[in-house]
Amino acid sequence: MKNFKMRPKLIAFGALIIGFITLSWGNVGHERINKAAVMALPKQLQIFFYNHIDFITQEASVPDIRKYALSYKEEGPRHYFDMESFGPADTYPKTLEEAKQKYDAKFLSDNGILPWYIEDMMAKLTKAFKEKNRAEILFLAADLGHYIGDAHMPLHTSANHDGQLTDQKGIHSLWESRLPELFVKNYKLNVPEAQYYGDVHKAIWDMINDTHSFAQPLLDIDKKLRTETPQDKVFKLDTEGKVLKSKYNTAVFTDEYAKKLHEQLNGMVESQMRKAIAATASFWYTAWVNAGKPDLSDLDAPAVTQRNYQSLQDDLKLFQKGDLFGMKNQND
Repeated sequence: MKNFKMRPKLIAFGALIIGFITLSWGNVGHERINKAAVMALPKQLQIFFYNHIDFITQEASVPDIRKYALSYKEEGPRHYFDMESFGPADTYPKTLEEAKQKYDAKFLSDNGILPWYIEDMMAKLTKAFKEKNRAEILFLAADLGHYIGDAHMPLHTSANHDGQLTDQKGIHSLWESRLPELFVKNYKLNVPEAQYYGDVHKAIWDMINDTHSFAQPLLDIDKKLRTETPQDKVFKLDTEGKVLKSKYNTAVFTDEYAKKLHEQLNGMVESQMRKAIAATASFWYTAWVNAGKPDLSDLDAPAVTQRNYQSLQDDLKLFQKGDLFGMKNQND
């Protein structure tokens, strides 16, 4: 692990929990998004983040641990925004505080606060950069990467979050967890260098609106394919011919169906993951610029940066080839 070793027990506990629960983007997605985002940072910021890339990567799934394993009541709504429930866009509150004044707590709990929470996180991360608070920078950046990842999953922006309104239950975890698990080795997850967002508020809502534009196409493609495919080719069946259920009581899709859906989605999952990587790096970079571009080089001992130098160069080469995770040479 590169340098940063805070809360190792939490990380170990998190890794254990993640092995037993289904998470948004899955462990596969969130960790790749955060790790690749580090490689997309400008050099001034990248060196500091790379010194702690193992922490940034592993911490990426901690918000889901708080939500599922630890059952933090306030955590759930941070992960989604049921856009249809909030009415016309020009009536949306601008801040989380305004949202809390306009809607009651139950409504926000049911329908989510994701875009407003991202904006609050950006303010906190900017403050942490200004104060050069190493621990806060790393915890906040890693968590922020998780929520930005969620903001690129189309069904995290829809009231029909698991196809439950259209008899398509299971589509959520299939899209965001199973498909990446099966096909991520074929994805090229290199993206251009982070960009600066001059208007953070606008950048967040542009991201949410873009993601939401894929929700209905995703549901339509799955609906059509399910209709055309025999049930025993959509779901795995038990010895009695009944649909096999996971330990979470959700239907288990066949690999054959997952492959067909992935093909018909025409690169949607990979594209959204790439967008999440680019956005995560850009929001981190924007917070740093808005903090006055503080010099972070003195937050780590020179020996740490020197020790990690060659690894950074090697990983940059892999990243530029789209193979940061060493998957391209693996057999199917």
